[in-house]
Amino acid sequence: MNVYIIPLSPYLKPPHILVIYCLYKRRKYMNFNRRPSTQSTPNITGTRTQGYKIPISPRNSQSASPITQQLKDYGAYPFVVNIDKVTEANQNFRTTLWTGKHLQLTLMSLLPGEEIGLEMHENVDQFFRIEKGKAIIMMGDNSSTPNFQQTVFDDDAFIVPAGTWHNVVNIGVTPLKLYTIYAPPQHPFGTIHPTKADAQAAEKNK
Repeated sequence: MNVYIIPLSPYLKPPHILVIYCLYKRRKYMNFNRRPSTQSTPNITGTRTQGYKIPISPRNSQSASPITQQLKDYGAYPFVVNIDKVTEANQNFRTTLWTGKHLQLTLMSLLPGEEIGLEMHENVDQFFRIEKGKAIIMMGDNSSTPNFQQTVFDDDAFIVPAGTWHNVVNIGVTPLKLYTIYAPPQHPFGTIHPTKADAQAAEKNK
């Protein structure tokens, strides 16, 4: 039998001493009966990856290359990415990040005063999210009189239904960083337009 000496305050009376002793014994009992976890790490050896390689290096990796060098189209394989970081890192007017059969994820960066340009996708629903910046969005049933207009900021999202004319204008003093999802895809796999002029030239060559 072990004897333990526990310094106690002179202000503690016998009932308090008993409570402290009971709590101490309970803690000792719990520690004695605690069993190590038997849960093992799942074995992922042999998992089918179809030749897919992880696009983003592990966090805090000393060999990680700059994230801007990794901005390319990773469709149509399984894909995980920090969307905030890649959206803000994108310097191109348009960069397709993932193109599949039914949807396409695209990053965009608009200079101050720049706009996407009035357009309409007849059979494509489109989702937008502003990561950084300030913009005005316009939507309408025809190109001459957009009946919907609103100012949007960081973290705002909006949806453009198929067949709706729309435009996004950067009214801030810094580049507008956003990403958009087309369903189904709107641009060819691997599309990169460094500038708006490149995007307009590609549109004319369709």
